[in-house]
Amino acid sequence: MANKSFKYKRFRSIGVLTVFAVYFLILVGGTVRSTGSGMGCPDWPKCFGSWVPPTDVSQLPDDYLEVYKQQRIEKNQKLAGYLEKLGFDKVSKAIFSHPSQYIETEFNVTKTWIEYINRLVGVLIGIFIFLTVVYARPFLKSDKAVFYLALGSLVLVGFQGWLGSIVVSTNLLPVTITIHMALALVLVAMLQYAVTRANKDSIVAEFSYMPKIGAGLWVLAILTFGQILIGTQVREEVDLIASMTGGANRETWVDQLGVSFYIHRSFSILLVALHIYVALQLYKLQNRQLTKLTHVMLVLVGAEIVFGVIMAYFAIPPVLQPLHLTLAALLFGVQFQILIIYYYASKKAQMQQVVVHK
Repeated sequence: MANKSFKYKRFRSIGVLTVFAVYFLILVGGTVRSTGSGMGCPDWPKCFGSWVPPTDVSQLPDDYLEVYKQQRIEKNQKLAGYLEKLGFDKVSKAIFSHPSQYIETEFNVTKTWIEYINRLVGVLIGIFIFLTVVYARPFLKSDKAVFYLALGSLVLVGFQGWLGSIVVSTNLLPVTITIHMALALVLVAMLQYAVTRANKDSIVAEFSYMPKIGAGLWVLAILTFGQILIGTQVREEVDLIASMTGGANRETWVDQLGVSFYIHRSFSILLVALHIYVALQLYKLQNRQLTKLTHVMLVLVGAEIVFGVIMAYFAIPPVLQPLHLTLAALLFGVQFQILIIYYYASKKAQMQQVVVHK
């Protein structure tokens, strides 16, 4: 029994560590974008053809810009060919015809190492998730879903790594960045569900399931997920404006944003109202776990609103961009955690009531 308990605790520990590592990667990824370091390494998985990036442009050949641009074009040609064979003609043309792949990015040691650190954190998370799968093996006997969720997370990380190479080869093609972010949120959700499911016996059951709360939590998580993706699209517009202006005149960037920004800003009002409504319903349950998580959820919502207002009216401070994104991801994660705990707590309470009635 003691050995069994140790195995379960070990899985929980590595699972929680991996979840927080993914959030850290989102923060690092946001920093990469806010500093314009996305193309700090023009190739993948190596950086300027080496596992350890150069520290000075003198370490690169004179024609390095043309060399890496050509490599990207050749890789995109292959990708476009595969997509065309699969019937994705429009996607194929969009990837290969997008002008971003022809843009040459000059070497910048700071940006190169920021992007390189981002990749190292990604590798570390891959190792963490591999260990999560290894430590999930005992659940093959008691709860197979936990193991397969962990295994699915490992597959998803592998796909994310491949998608990262596409992001680089297409020179940060907007649609690939949005998909990259969406899959990161799915990864977090899978890991959180696996860890919570593995420890569902520790969840306190003090209430019965209420359809309006369950539905409210689902709607809140789905809308927040969508809001994050819209925010990612706004961020893509900001990156495009930054590229066109050479990073100058930041105070004019917001005025140049398209409809995505106004949808994102207006939608936030609806989300705040929905958060308050769901929070009030959760507080009525008087469940200690859910109350604490609801406190965190509201604090994150408040911080997101403050950061959003500051960015909109104070020239989009670079330091707030990755923080805004990371807090949004954390908010989604907290919402999903509340949803999982609420589901298991209400299910457990229902089973207890059935036993009592018997």
